[in-house]
Amino acid sequence: MSPRFAVIVFPGSNCDKDLLWGIKNIAGMNAEFVRHDATDLSGFDAVLIPGGFSYGDYLRCGAIARFSPVMNEVRRFADEGKPVFGTCNGFQILCEAGLLPGALLRNTSLRFVCETAQIEVANNATRFTSKYDPDQLLRLPVAHAEGRYTVTAEELEQLKANNQIAFRYAKGHNPNGSVDDIAGVTNKAGNVLGMMPHPERAVETLLGSDDGLPFFASLIDSLAA
Repeated sequence: MSPRFAVIVFPGSNCDKDLLWGIKNIAGMNAEFVRHDATDLSGFDAVLIPGGFSYGDYLRCGAIARFSPVMNEVRRFADEGKPVFGTCNGFQILCEAGLLPGALLRNTSLRFVCETAQIEVANNATRFTSKYDPDQLLRLPVAHAEGRYTVTAEELEQLKANNQIAFRYAKGHNPNGSVDDIAGVTNKAGNVLGMMPHPERAVETLLGSDDGLPFFASLIDSLAA
């Protein structure tokens, strides 16, 4: 039986269909939407949290979504070592929930950024990046106003020491001012990953890039293993 993927949908999510399409129609996996008020994720093998504007981004991006009932299950899921992935607003939610270190602040430009970014694979030894080559350059879309990843100097050293930095913006191509050009990080255990770029929007050449395909292939392979 193929792995089952849960795509969490919050009020205001707008990339949920993109994520479902990427994992189900392109990668051929069993995936379904799960509402924000769900209280049971048993039977799923991986959790995916999409981008968008959960709860209208009121108060702070992801700050309200972290209190949704489903997040208790996501936290349990992560604590059990199962894979959890969040892109864009999903990354913000994972940071707000304490499942990933750091915070996402307003872009240094104070403007919404929507472009195809040049991304570097900083660590291809994670369950999300094993299908990439070391330092491989990718073309992945970004679309955010609060994407500036921020950690303390001490936390940054810990991220580097633990090889938790999965993706960086290519040198000279940082669209938001993130510290150390960080585009995506994992938790210390390596089973939770958050990133501002959208791999699910880069799964077909028709979209301008299929550089997101190895991301999902890596995750699927890790589940099979």
